[in-house]
Amino acid sequence: MTAPKPPRQSAGAISTILLGLRRAPRQIRRSSRDVVENAVTQLFDAAVQPHGVAASGEYRIEELAQLAGTTTRNIRVYRDRGLLHPPLRVGRIALFNDTHLTRLRLITSLLDRGYNIAHVHEMLSAWEQGKGVGDLLGLESAIAGSWAAEKPERMSLSDARELVDDDAGFTRMVDLGIIKVEDADPGQDDEAAIIVRPKLIETFNELRQYGVAPEKLIGLHEQIAPLVDQISAILVQAGIEEVLHRINPGAALPPDTEIAELLTTLVRFRTQAVSAVSSTLSFSIESTIESAVGQILGDLIDKEAEQQSD
Repeated sequence: MTAPKPPRQSAGAISTILLGLRRAPRQIRRSSRDVVENAVTQLFDAAVQPHGVAASGEYRIEELAQLAGTTTRNIRVYRDRGLLHPPLRVGRIALFNDTHLTRLRLITSLLDRGYNIAHVHEMLSAWEQGKGVGDLLGLESAIAGSWAAEKPERMSLSDARELVDDDAGFTRMVDLGIIKVEDADPGQDDEAAIIVRPKLIETFNELRQYGVAPEKLIGLHEQIAPLVDQISAILVQAGIEEVLHRINPGAALPPDTEIAELLTTLVRFRTQAVSAVSSTLSFSIESTIESAVGQILGDLIDKEAEQQSD
């Protein structure tokens, strides 16, 4: 698999990060790996935000164009043709959001594939109507999300406890590393909490509305997490094997442009791997649910038939 060359802006950001590593080789020892770990995080953030603008959720048209790798003129054309929804108007300022960004990246990807604007409009309309066109066209590869699916959220300890709304569950989440508790900041009475997995907790709270007990949800997470880690290890190893032959671990760091290409390869591999696993898991869950429901209905029908024959 040959990775496409990343934009120059991406290589420039990566060069800045690598320069710090090259200047401080003595700081990188086995007893202190934080320099490398911080650099790796920054490298992948730079790889998935190649245009030098961090996603914030609210953008002016110039910022939106930078994030999507297009021009303000193109954005206005897409709006006039009905491909993009109108922005939010705040006085004389037009503000776009992440929905516009996602849609714009998809439009750009489709146009790059050779479709014209009329075709793109038709495809987007079909996709919005739930016809599965997004999956057919490789939607995940068209939308470059952030490297981490979840970003930790910091809040007061009292707010974190209120978010979980279950003392025993909160303690178990801390033990599992889903939540981290920190000492209070100077001048503050309340301790701080880092919600490491905010989307997971959000899912727990949604399922609780259906009557599922917190301890059961956390127990399911404890069972599933090791299995997911095994799947991740297999997939990551496959991705590493794709790029390892281009890196000599005992030699100096490769040129910045080559490292940028390798990071882009892994980012794209991550996107496709998540899409493949998600599709496989969805198919498996749907098949298992259908089988389980069929078994339950069959047992009920058999029981009813037995009662009628008595």
